[in-house]
Amino acid sequence: MLSRFAVSGSSSVLRCTKCQVQGKALLTTKPSPNEGGGLKGILGRFFARRQMTLAMPISPAIGRTEPIAASRAVGWWLAGCAGMCVGAVVLGGVTRLTESGLSMTDWTLLGKPPPSSAAEWEEEFDKYRESPEFKWKNSQITLNEFKFIWYMEYGHRMWGRSIGAFFYIPAIAFWASGKLTPALKKRVLIAGGLLGFQGLLGWYMVKSGLDHKNFLGPSDVPRVSQYRLAAHLSSAVVLFSFLFWNAKSVLRPSITWSQVTPGMAAFRKLVIGSKALVFITLVSGAFVAGLDAGLVYNSFPKFADRWIPEDILAFSPTLRNITENPTTVQFNHRILGTSTLAALLLVAGRAQSLPLPPHLRLTALALGGMGCLQVAMGITTLLLYVPVPVAAAHQSGALATLSLAMWVAHEMRLAKLVKHIPK
Repeated sequence: MLSRFAVSGSSSVLRCTKCQVQGKALLTTKPSPNEGGGLKGILGRFFARRQMTLAMPISPAIGRTEPIAASRAVGWWLAGCAGMCVGAVVLGGVTRLTESGLSMTDWTLLGKPPPSSAAEWEEEFDKYRESPEFKWKNSQITLNEFKFIWYMEYGHRMWGRSIGAFFYIPAIAFWASGKLTPALKKRVLIAGGLLGFQGLLGWYMVKSGLDHKNFLGPSDVPRVSQYRLAAHLSSAVVLFSFLFWNAKSVLRPSITWSQVTPGMAAFRKLVIGSKALVFITLVSGAFVAGLDAGLVYNSFPKFADRWIPEDILAFSPTLRNITENPTTVQFNHRILGTSTLAALLLVAGRAQSLPLPPHLRLTALALGGMGCLQVAMGITTLLLYVPVPVAAAHQSGALATLSLAMWVAHEMRLAKLVKHIPK
């Protein structure tokens, strides 16, 4: 029976872990040999008992891990960089939806100011006239229309450069001032490498839409490679996730658990699996965007009048359909989306039946709700033939869903480190 109690506190407080799981506690205090029997000792025991009662947790979580020994300014800096990555993804999505990504036909590391005179605009427009997009798709575009798509792409590129300045300059300052721990130094180096790679990958993606050799077929549409687009988006999401995770580790460390039931350990695995599903679904959305697959079947839940579209395997060899057939890409995105929603609702429901802290249960509920909203926005985008505002909100919702999944996963990450209690 004594094995069911944990000794805690200077006053030898005995706590029943079974009752603690149910939100209750049994406190039994006995004076320490060093405590006097007079008024001082009585008052000391009274306030110790009162302090323990007020601090009694209502779940198996007894606290949080020690934060990474770094200034909170470092954590907020990382969080700010993660937020800017969200902005870059959203702005990139709008750039893609407005078909602005191929308006700038050159690239420099530090960028350049926008044209400031009519002659400079004509020079920029002449460069665009040499691109495949102008020759095969936008030959009727006016200068004012060109200015709009040019500024969209320019804004996206300059936002990416702003992220670089916001990351690299403070990183050097924090490093030089000794505010980064050895562990954080490694993570900052990884994030810096990912950020630089992301910029280069963006230009590599754009180049695929500027090469005339890629559009020699009679049905070829000038656009960037869906493979490079998916790689560019995946890299951005990985960078955001890495910054988000480390920012939370500094600002709000993971929960430490006094005990972990088998159900809680299984819940942790469910959360990790759901997080992976959200990421995979998000990447599949990049293929939908790259192939304009949202415009092939604008009905739901059926594909026109069929549950499985007849041209789902129209390409040969068959494996090409997975990433090159717009019908198959949309079909896969629908299946992944509904599967992810089911997993998120399971996470939300399972969290309510486990002895978790209230804030974690609420976050799990928010995750399930965000999954429902995300699916609703996806269906709306499809039925309305991909309007830019709704489609952009759908892409933003994917990042919001991933953020909530990462938050729950981060809180549960230490659940595996504690042995299961005996039945």
